[in-house]
Amino acid sequence: MKHLVRHFCRAFALALLGTTPAFAETSAGPLGRWVTSSGNLEVEVAPCGDALCGTVVKVLANHSMSREGEEMKAADPRDPMGMQILSGFVASEFDDAGGERVPVEWKGQIYNREDAKSYRCLMSLGEQGELLLHGYVGIPWFGRTSAWTRPTVAVGGAR
Repeated sequence: MKHLVRHFCRAFALALLGTTPAFAETSAGPLGRWVTSSGNLEVEVAPCGDALCGTVVKVLANHSMSREGEEMKAADPRDPMGMQILSGFVASEFDDAGGERVPVEWKGQIYNREDAKSYRCLMSLGEQGELLLHGYVGIPWFGRTSAWTRPTVAVGGAR
């Protein structure tokens, strides 16, 4: 219930500012569209078999994720459009919400086009509704967390 109230308040605040979430679902889960922390890609998180995956649905920019202010020189020359960059995410941690087990963290893999490598990854939702992705090698203590946000559109406008 707490998650629903938080998402309702966020949607209401965005409506007052003249924007609405592009993914208007009030679910506290990671499903839907997200803009990567670099602002390069819009990714759709959706079920794929018994897991969750993320596929690029829009290319927005080509910023380097490791060298701020520079254009990315991707080690993977493939077009990112349609590329699956999140794969195999399964629920790994749960909270008890009114007698129901609700997933709050998922484990899977994230693909980095810049170095053409896949990393283990933990996915969860942050306090402001952002999607937190913690990519790591070996154990989660060593890694990097990035925050993805929902895309927004002007009311009555196109994305």
